[in-house]
Amino acid sequence: METTYYLSPIGLMEIKGSEQGIASVIFIDTVTGVIPNPPCLRECVTQLDEYFNKKRKKFTLDLDVSGSEFQVKVWKELLKIPFGKTTTYGDLADAIGEKEAVRAVGGANGKNKISIIIPCHRVIGNDGKLVGYAGGLWRKQWLLEFENDNKQIALEYND
Repeated sequence: METTYYLSPIGLMEIKGSEQGIASVIFIDTVTGVIPNPPCLRECVTQLDEYFNKKRKKFTLDLDVSGSEFQVKVWKELLKIPFGKTTTYGDLADAIGEKEAVRAVGGANGKNKISIIIPCHRVIGNDGKLVGYAGGLWRKQWLLEFENDNKQIALEYND
């Protein structure tokens, strides 16, 4: 597994992957030492840069996800949420044919290790409030506003 880093407008991101695909893109606080630039991760860095420069709305990377069958099902459904749109945990549960599994969908969403590329930030609470984002709710709000041409999203944080 190779590692590199990307400095996004909302913080430092650690990218891990191999020739099989991208395995994780997570926010971190710091990096020490030399920053590698492995060939298998360069396209991910390029596409993230395009995304943050409003030149890309959909990622076309090979992904190397690891999780339960249910988690993978949820993550595949997340990939269908268009740039600039949101859905709810309930709607996501309906979409995968697991209407009663709203909490489990939320749990799977929270275990997504490939931030932004698998757009878990586009899922909001059934009450329209911002809930659950591993990168912090302020980043989730920033991403939603960024994808909506910086229009302030009238969403409240759940405590």
